[in-house]
Amino acid sequence: MAKVALITGASRGIGHAEAKRFAQEGYQVIANYHHAKEQVMELAQRMAQQGYSVIPMQADVSDPMQVEQMVKEVLRQFHHIDVLVCNAGIAKQGLLTDFTPESWREMMAVNLDSVFYCCRAVLPDMIRRQSGCIITTSSMWGITGASCEVPYSTSKAAIIGLTKALAKEVGPSGIRVNCIAPGVIDTEMNGNLTPEVMEELREETPLCQIGTAEQVAACAAFLAGEDASFVTGQVLSANGGFVI
Repeated sequence: MAKVALITGASRGIGHAEAKRFAQEGYQVIANYHHAKEQVMELAQRMAQQGYSVIPMQADVSDPMQVEQMVKEVLRQFHHIDVLVCNAGIAKQGLLTDFTPESWREMMAVNLDSVFYCCRAVLPDMIRRQSGCIITTSSMWGITGASCEVPYSTSKAAIIGLTKALAKEVGPSGIRVNCIAPGVIDTEMNGNLTPEVMEELREETPLCQIGTAEQVAACAAFLAGEDASFVTGQVLSANGGFVI
């Protein structure tokens, strides 16, 4: 029986690459998306042609009811979830004083609340089976903070705290919880940055390169695999040495 991986925010960027990588690793992948149905459907069709299985599933993960329904549907179809990858997120730059309460809440709802909702939904089955792996997605700015990205940095720092605390809480149930904190990655989320800014960030990165979504997906595959069976409560910083 194939292992089942539920990956949120799989329509683009890191989540898209993770869905592809986990499918190639032999998982039955449930690729969650909110709006970008065509991108996920295209991935599912392309992977099917190669003999892999990716099933698109729509849900707004900032809505607890939609998360509950999504997880119930996955369990109805496949009876278990082995790996949860919480990747859905948004970013917005600006001075803290320019953020409204509504824009602050949106950032927290998508980046942080969704992780709580997804973990809460999958844990009862994982605890019952005494097995499971949860991978959250933070950012190097969740470790150090970034000027003009206070709400984003706050949400990503909170994910690290959630990861470490939850790892201690569910470790006795055989469940591992780890976090990936990417650096500057070549994705649509960074598409608002000018080529000049991206070049400056590349030069500031000790490895002198911009990371790829595939490199982050490889980190997720490692954390989900047997080679990481004694790893929990950790933050894997895939940032090219930008933050040490």
